[in-house]
Amino acid sequence: MTFRSSRPSRSIRVLTTLLAVTALVMVDPAARPAHAAVPTQCQGTETVTYSPGVTFTPQNIQITVSGRFGSCLGGTGQVTSGTYGEQFTIFVGCNDLFDGFESQRVVEWNTGDSSVIEGTGSSTAAAGQVVTTFTGTVVQGRFQGASAVQTVTLVQPGLLQCLTTGFTKATGLTTLTVV
Repeated sequence: MTFRSSRPSRSIRVLTTLLAVTALVMVDPAARPAHAAVPTQCQGTETVTYSPGVTFTPQNIQITVSGRFGSCLGGTGQVTSGTYGEQFTIFVGCNDLFDGFESQRVVEWNTGDSSVIEGTGSSTAAAGQVVTTFTGTVVQGRFQGASAVQTVTLVQPGLLQCLTTGFTKATGLTTLTVV
């Protein structure tokens, strides 16, 4: 003789609970992880310094980048600003400023956490400005897994600067979009 309990087995109860929690997270955005990618756009400024100044003669140039996003919109509303900075050396002259590059950028957010963005970039000259577009993926931290596109617009170096002491600093506007 075999007896069956009218109560479901423990493994069936656990499975049912897991399915219910999974369904809740998929349906309720508030139940998703705090760092899930939500479209966010930030605007600010970027300053780049070059040492020594960039001339027509290619040479090793130390580049220091300092950026600040003073206004961020979208997302959950928690991210309202951020900063980033980096320093590296490249072999460059005024004629090859527009070569493509690979980079890793770390943005420190006002919330105390950060995003590590890895990607590639390129620059073009138009109407006296250098427009650099950096496209990548957030590989760590807030917005992990999201796509990121940053555009920076700086004043194009003048011919006279490239012929003489070189240009040493540029400041312009930047926009970062994370989706």
